[in-house]
Amino acid sequence: MAEQPKREKTPRGGGNGLSRRDFLKGTGAAVSAGVLVTEDLLRAQTQRTSPVVGPGPVPVTLRINGQPRQLTVEPRTTLLDALRNHLDLTGAKKVCDRGTCGACTVLLDGRAIYACTMLAIDAARGQEITTIEGLAPQEQLHPVSAAFVEHDAQQCGFCTPGFVMAAVAYLRENPNPTYEQVTHALGGNLCRCGTYMGVRHAVVEAALRGKGGRS
Repeated sequence: MAEQPKREKTPRGGGNGLSRRDFLKGTGAAVSAGVLVTEDLLRAQTQRTSPVVGPGPVPVTLRINGQPRQLTVEPRTTLLDALRNHLDLTGAKKVCDRGTCGACTVLLDGRAIYACTMLAIDAARGQEITTIEGLAPQEQLHPVSAAFVEHDAQQCGFCTPGFVMAAVAYLRENPNPTYEQVTHALGGNLCRCGTYMGVRHAVVEAALRGKGGRS
């Protein structure tokens, strides 16, 4: 019986001479290079950001209601806890502590924010913080607060400061709102007592008074 000629072995993966082992080596090198580049980018980005503070308490200065207030807080302290527990400004209420109810609303440079979602150290960069206590001079009511009283827009009153602050910020952007617009604008504030109708009437009334529509 004639001897069969030996076949030449063809490298796996086709006739291009690239073996599976070579392919895996090349892929691993590419992945490693990508990881190194990513780490370098992250390191460079970290170096460009603000310096790390903590882990212990750090001194901060918050500009609140037109006055600088100095205090020492842990870096994890929220603006809400700094206001309530360190400065005795308890108008902003701690209810959900998750940024969902609006009871802790304050103004940061005129913009309504949830104080429970911002760290105190992040609010200590020269921003102007306005709380319900600083909305109007002592012994006086802000027009929005007065409209809330007139239209019985509160029952237990626990959510009222947050509603008032959110309404003040909104009326600065839209001084002539409709009832539907007010409902949408204050959708981030919740009232367990269900006084939403009174709130809408109060905000529209405050807008009318701001335009001189009623005395």
